[in-house]
Amino acid sequence: MTQAVHALAQLADFFARETPRMTALADQIWSLAELRYAETVSADLHVQALQAAGFRITRNVAGIGTAFMAEWGDEGPVLAFLGEYDALSGLNQQSGALVCTPSIDSPGLAGHGCGHHLLGTSAHFAALAVQAHLRRCGGRARIRYYGCPAEEGGSGKTFMARAGVFDDVDTALTWHPGSFTGLFSQATLANIQARFIFRGRAAHAGHSPHLGRSALDAVELMNVGVNYLREHMPADARVHYAITDSGGLSPNVVQARAEVLYLIRARNNSDAADLYRRVKNIARGAELMTECQLEIVFEKACSNLMQNRTLNEVMYAQMQALGQLGVDAEQQRQAGDFQATLDASDLEQASRPLASVLRGKVPAIFDGLVPYDPQADETVFGSTDVADVSWVTPTVQAWVACFAFGTPLHSWQMVSQGQMGLAHTGMVHASKILAATAIALLDDPALMTQARQELIERRGGQPYRCPIPAEVPVPGQAAQMAAA
Repeated sequence: MTQAVHALAQLADFFARETPRMTALADQIWSLAELRYAETVSADLHVQALQAAGFRITRNVAGIGTAFMAEWGDEGPVLAFLGEYDALSGLNQQSGALVCTPSIDSPGLAGHGCGHHLLGTSAHFAALAVQAHLRRCGGRARIRYYGCPAEEGGSGKTFMARAGVFDDVDTALTWHPGSFTGLFSQATLANIQARFIFRGRAAHAGHSPHLGRSALDAVELMNVGVNYLREHMPADARVHYAITDSGGLSPNVVQARAEVLYLIRARNNSDAADLYRRVKNIARGAELMTECQLEIVFEKACSNLMQNRTLNEVMYAQMQALGQLGVDAEQQRQAGDFQATLDASDLEQASRPLASVLRGKVPAIFDGLVPYDPQADETVFGSTDVADVSWVTPTVQAWVACFAFGTPLHSWQMVSQGQMGLAHTGMVHASKILAATAIALLDDPALMTQARQELIERRGGQPYRCPIPAEVPVPGQAAQMAAA
């Protein structure tokens, strides 16, 4: 126990010294708000800082231009910190504004609506903290930071897992910003994303419509068919779509080309694959009805999250030892102002799974710790490519409060709070959790062996099978090869 307390005290010294630099890095990435597979400047900022700290850099990991690996140490177990830095389209927002306001200091239409600028920075500094710990104590380990692009809609880690990037990792650690603090012990959904491109025949919509074959009609018929499918699919499945090409702007032209992007979610990879099969059949029906030609382009997929109770218990012990977030009165006031912009439904959605903890009260900031129940069977009805890492190597992650309680993910309120004091406080706290968990595992390597055995048992002794087929190219690779 004394050793653990001493390690936490050393971590506190490290973060007291390094927090201003961590905050500056997160704010730089926030202002960039780069989208999937285009996070060039954000990745470079991380690379430069890690290289300056003595980490060896491997770029273009898995053939992805914005993916990299930074490693320090030559022997011992491999501990990996997973970092992200991508943004979301349509969420450009002025920092600190209490109404939805376009940003004046971050150009473009994107915004950090899921806090990945905090996520990547916190994991980065956790890797540096463990490096500093090992230098002090003379311990042996290989510490890695993986720069992972395109979690939002790109499944960057899944492509990386397919390439074997995580195969020699003993343990992976990460976290996610949210509006409460606790283990990320919930299940997530597997998903598949694909484009459905219909090609018809243009014609004058008034003079000779009978000569045309409308690709937009095919898209609309497909969407209607999928909407009828919703009644006959598993209750925990989800299907979303966006019409990415409606065929043009002239209603007096029969649209010759139209495209719709589908994201299909289900409890596991096999269920997602089966639902995808049914959606494809509906698209083929629309093709027949309109006499258009259909092209289906499989874009990406990710698996359902594989929990590891051994690692969850180790991380939860560190979260208990670290205690509450250190928030001040000004942060409480700001959080209250942002919470006032939320709907009652937002607060109800956030409060429902924490009813036993909140006991009827809705705090402006959740500064406590949600108790860990290893028997709980809960699902976050989103998806994450961290899941594919969790099938390859034992993986653990936390939720940490960085926003006013109830702030929905992928909202303008989340973007607006992303540079504020609470966001930085949560980011630092997350770094301490990750670093302390890594140190606890290094102090007792048998835990990593136990976690590996648990993973093998949960997989039923089977190896990881990537849900992205081998022939699907990494986004951007096809264009690069054509240009070459």
